[in-house]
Amino acid sequence: MKSNPKWHRDEIILALDLYFSPDRGSIDRRNRKIIALSELLRSLPLDLERPDPMKFRNVNGVARKLANFMSLESPGKGLKSYSKLDEILFNEFKDKKDQLKKLAAEITNAVTDPSIKNEILHVEEDEQTVEDSVEEGSILYKLHKVRERVPAIIKLKKEEILKKKGKLLCEVCGFDFYDSYGDIGKGFIECHHKTPLSKITASTKTSLKDLALVCSNCHRMLHKDINVLSIEGLRERMTRV
Repeated sequence: MKSNPKWHRDEIILALDLYFSPDRGSIDRRNRKIIALSELLRSLPLDLERPDPMKFRNVNGVARKLANFMSLESPGKGLKSYSKLDEILFNEFKDKKDQLKKLAAEITNAVTDPSIKNEILHVEEDEQTVEDSVEEGSILYKLHKVRERVPAIIKLKKEEILKKKGKLLCEVCGFDFYDSYGDIGKGFIECHHKTPLSKITASTKTSLKDLALVCSNCHRMLHKDINVLSIEGLRERMTRV
């Protein structure tokens, strides 16, 4: 039987938050907080194969992961079977525990809301999620995509821009689908949510000012480096080429 998949960034963030919690308790399979974390991890809307579903993120496995963190914090203690990603995220957050707690809370809030969890589950994978490369994790990244795809707010955004400018132009490069493709491109353009991932929450509602109208190419580029690139930043890059 194949092994279960390596731990995902989102999962390590949640596990690290419990490890650093001052009231974590002992690292063993009877710890109710470790049991609760196991249940949460098993419910995450992540595209992970489960060749051995009984062992997938079970209580024993979660306790071992926390023991791996102990080895990183205190060499000679705990278990030494930590992964490279464990080590990277441990070092990234060991001095940023408040940020870690906020991130873990938002991931938890997103996946414990059934309607939001279902929407996240149906967002397609892209190179960022496949590579597990988004700093805040795939779940908040997909929540970002959910927020920029609400039909009602997109319709209002397009109406607002049409009223102001008379056409729907990409806010980065100025591309106009109607000018280029005729009737088939009339009214077509994509929306990008400008709020940084670090500020995306499950409870925040999207407003018109949060959205930018962009062409498909520019939207893909914005998502390629979503932690860094802004509308203005991408536009500036284009002018330097």
